[in-house]
Amino acid sequence: MKEEIKAYDNVLELIGNTPLIKIKKVTEELEGNFYAKVEAFNPGHSTKDRIALYIIEEAERRGILSPGDTIIETTSGNTGFSLAMVSIIKGYNCILAVSSKSSKDKIDMLRSLGAKVYVCPAHVSADDDRSYYNVAKRLHEETKGSIYINQYFNQLNVDAHYKTTGPEIWEQTGGQITHLVACSGTGGTISGTAKYLKEKNPNIKILGVDAFGSVLKKYHETREFDNDEIYPYRIEGLGKNLIPSATDFDLIDQFMKVSDEQSAHATREIAKREGLFVGYTSGAVLQAIRQYAEEGAFDKNSNVVAIFPDHGSRYMSKVFSDDWMSDQGFFDSVNLEEAQKIEFIK
Repeated sequence: MKEEIKAYDNVLELIGNTPLIKIKKVTEELEGNFYAKVEAFNPGHSTKDRIALYIIEEAERRGILSPGDTIIETTSGNTGFSLAMVSIIKGYNCILAVSSKSSKDKIDMLRSLGAKVYVCPAHVSADDDRSYYNVAKRLHEETKGSIYINQYFNQLNVDAHYKTTGPEIWEQTGGQITHLVACSGTGGTISGTAKYLKEKNPNIKILGVDAFGSVLKKYHETREFDNDEIYPYRIEGLGKNLIPSATDFDLIDQFMKVSDEQSAHATREIAKREGLFVGYTSGAVLQAIRQYAEEGAFDKNSNVVAIFPDHGSRYMSKVFSDDWMSDQGFFDSVNLEEAQKIEFIK
């Protein structure tokens, strides 16, 4: 009798069940136990694989998607990549409106998966006709047989994480998690995960990460939208210049803002000290953990889970580029000396 060939039917079967990895070296001076939920282990290298598959399969189940139809979305890169990947397997076209702030690496990856990409100016208001939100809406209106994923205002974004990320973390920690630290962009990841974990244990603290230049932290504290909070910043996929309905602010206990520069250095530090090649928002999460620790958020009994959203390969032309770091003014003499470890033999 022949042995059964152990193979997955397609790449989509690899989505989810990402590992929880203890991070020791980058947190060695902090009180508590720290773990990273490393979403780069998804086949599309980010947490957005979860929502892409879930939302598309829900649309199929409801009969609003048929083979040959077109999927349209607003994305900073990761959701677009995941949607393009799912579209290939399921037989859909994919059109993406991308922020010009997205790295060239991300945009090239989207095109490599056959998506049609529209690059829109990053530093315009959300209601500007050129914003990637409005460009995606227009493309949806103009494209027959299309659906607009609209992740910022789609409850299915939250549901995907409620059904997958939350249960995985609860099981992986044996219910011992005390704090969740996660970035907030659309808010789907932090909100869906938080909803599940709070149902299991209301005492778990949900600690959000926001960017300077974003409105989320102040809105969380005041429930008022302050346009004066908005200014350009470099971190992709973190923070917002609008209030996404996919963010459940009542589930989030606190927000911490982090800077572009400190988050960039933290990203590079994770790679060099933990051997985890993760993206810019992962560095933002580590920086937030350090700032929360300074405020006394953790003690020796804390079990802190940090969601690391994506893979470092998406940022080769940004935080992992010495030239880019230097151009941003992010290198002081010590950091520059550390960076220059390459020599050319002539």
